[in-house]
Amino acid sequence: MENIKKVFKEGGDMTKNIGKYILAGVIVLFLLVFMLKIYVIVDPGERAVIFNKATGNLRVTPNEGFYFLVPLVEEPTVYDVKAKTYTMSIMALEGEIRGDDSLQALTSDGQTVLLDISVRYHPDIDNLDKLHRRIGIDFVNKIIRPQVRSTVRMIVSEYPVLDVYSGKRMRIQSEINKGLGDSFKKSFIICDEVLLRNVQFSKDFQQAIENKQIAQQDAQRMKYVLEKQELEKRRKIIEAEGEAESLRLKGKALADNPALIQYEYVKLLAPSIQAIVTDQNTIFNFSDFIKDKKK
Repeated sequence: MENIKKVFKEGGDMTKNIGKYILAGVIVLFLLVFMLKIYVIVDPGERAVIFNKATGNLRVTPNEGFYFLVPLVEEPTVYDVKAKTYTMSIMALEGEIRGDDSLQALTSDGQTVLLDISVRYHPDIDNLDKLHRRIGIDFVNKIIRPQVRSTVRMIVSEYPVLDVYSGKRMRIQSEINKGLGDSFKKSFIICDEVLLRNVQFSKDFQQAIENKQIAQQDAQRMKYVLEKQELEKRRKIIEAEGEAESLRLKGKALADNPALIQYEYVKLLAPSIQAIVTDQNTIFNFSDFIKDKKK
């Protein structure tokens, strides 16, 4: 009887030991999974570049999902391949860098302009392994920001300040888009769109523009005054010429017909006067004179 109890006791101890071994195995497996990185999860809009330390090769996950790794041999780097916007702005909380991060550039006429610019881009998925090998995960600071600053400054330097502000702004934006597209492509990045959102001048140039506008308004006002004076002058000349011509014609008519003097004199007299005594002691009848004149 005692032997039977002893057997059951030894069996129970063995069962307990097996349970301990299983628990230890689970813990070891758990540590292997989470500490040795034997898998990688790729979320939507992402791709993983997996580097094999043994061979030096790179492979890119074709889609999102769960991928197993060779422990201690394969190392994953996850890239966000969705379209993103990099903004450089004078507004403190709008750009990637806090504070005034507007892009300062010189125009062809030596004026300083401050530009707010946004660039939409995404990594070239088909060449993600090349991007990882040659540039790395920090391509925004290595490529995006310096290329934007360099390209924008180079293109703006070819235009005078007023073209940058208004006249050829869309053309400049288009050239920046093309320039960044070419430079990004060499670094395996796609430039989707460039937005030249705001242009500001230096305070001195703003004051100069205001002064110029005031001067132009004054000049326009003076031009109007001078044109008005010139028109008034011409009117008076024409009026004087008309009066002179009228006097000439009247003089000629009087020379041809002296009796017109008496006729003009009679027209100026009051209607109630019918006759006057001349200095030759004769009575001059207006009615008879007017009748004779009409005949």
